[in-house]
Amino acid sequence: MVVRNLKKIFVLLLGAGFFFCQTASAELTIEISGGTQSAIPVAVVPFAWQGASVNAPFNVASLVRADLVRSGHFKALPVRDMIDKPSRTEALKLGNWRALAQDYLVIGEIKQNQDRFVIEFKLVDVYRGKQLLGYRLPSTARGLRKTAHRISDLVYEELTGLKGVFNSRIAYVTQKKKSKRISIYQLKVADADGFNPKVIASSREPIMSPAWSPDGKKIAYVSFEKKKHRIFVQTLITGKRSKIPSGRGINGAPAWSPDGTQLAVTLSKDGSPDIYVVNLKNGSWTKLTRSYAIDTEPSWSPDGQQIVFTSDRGGKPQIYTIPSNGGRVERLTYQGDYNARGSFSKDGRKLLMVHGNRGDYRIAMMDMETKVFSVLTKGPLDESPSFSANSRMVLYAKIMSGRGVLSAIAVDGKMNQVLTFDKGNVREPAWSP
Repeated sequence: MVVRNLKKIFVLLLGAGFFFCQTASAELTIEISGGTQSAIPVAVVPFAWQGASVNAPFNVASLVRADLVRSGHFKALPVRDMIDKPSRTEALKLGNWRALAQDYLVIGEIKQNQDRFVIEFKLVDVYRGKQLLGYRLPSTARGLRKTAHRISDLVYEELTGLKGVFNSRIAYVTQKKKSKRISIYQLKVADADGFNPKVIASSREPIMSPAWSPDGKKIAYVSFEKKKHRIFVQTLITGKRSKIPSGRGINGAPAWSPDGTQLAVTLSKDGSPDIYVVNLKNGSWTKLTRSYAIDTEPSWSPDGQQIVFTSDRGGKPQIYTIPSNGGRVERLTYQGDYNARGSFSKDGRKLLMVHGNRGDYRIAMMDMETKVFSVLTKGPLDESPSFSANSRMVLYAKIMSGRGVLSAIAVDGKMNQVLTFDKGNVREPAWSP
């Protein structure tokens, strides 16, 4: 729930006043809107199949097509409009694709050898008649979806010069209502498109603030187990978790340092909530802020030199910055009534945040050099923004038809997608590095 001031945020934390009502299902619907005339035309031809069964166990080309469209940079030719469906370069009739106004062509084939698969694909520049990419990728049957995302990443990077994020993952929190008084909260990790969800942690008490380690192998989060809010770090492969040393009162909002050796957190062990840095090797604390106000939601700059945080020390929640080894606090935001949950793009040039004005809460972005302020979403209750690893997309939570859903938007506004789970609500998204 987006709220007007940080005192209400902590009342919410302590009271566990989530507005979840049901659990999120593994099945979801992805609704895509937007796109512009500048999107690059690309045809992803159905991959030829050579195997024991009639059809391939997974439609690789279909997922590649969907990935590219979701990025907002491409518009894909429908299969029904294709004049022919070549799988090898020697069978190409480039005139057909030029007549269909396609700039690029992805072709390929899938070969089965017992329980192993090999996917061969090529990316072709239609107008220059030049092969841009050619890969031969091994896979298992279970790994075909992941391999398809890898193909999407390779094509995306070749044509845009940016790393693709289709093979990345997202973390989020769901709640299952067992009775009027009992709920099950779950921290889940899924593919970036919402498929293959896995439960990482489950509790009868709320789970909040998932944060990925820089290497993508661990997640820090806040749990209210035993009626106390504690910060845990959990290794995804083994499931092993450790509790971060904490004190009485509020322990929340973990954020990893770029080198993965420290966590910036919010602790109230000395009274008012302040920003601390915890050394993960020896468990020592360093107190960064000292204020009678509420300081929370820390986030590191990519170079590790600065930490931005939210504070109401000026009367209303705004974003401030402080050197990560301590020093002078500087205010960064002045727009509107409310700016919170700041985080940097990978290059440190953009600052992402929740922006509130006159009761509406939207996702906004500020250029750190020019201070140009851009509102990315329509609101009215958008929250928890998270940059993709290439900083070209933003994942966030929103309310739609009375339910909490996840949405992703391109920072240039070219594409917006909504991930609606089959039942219930989903909140607190975080995109993996």
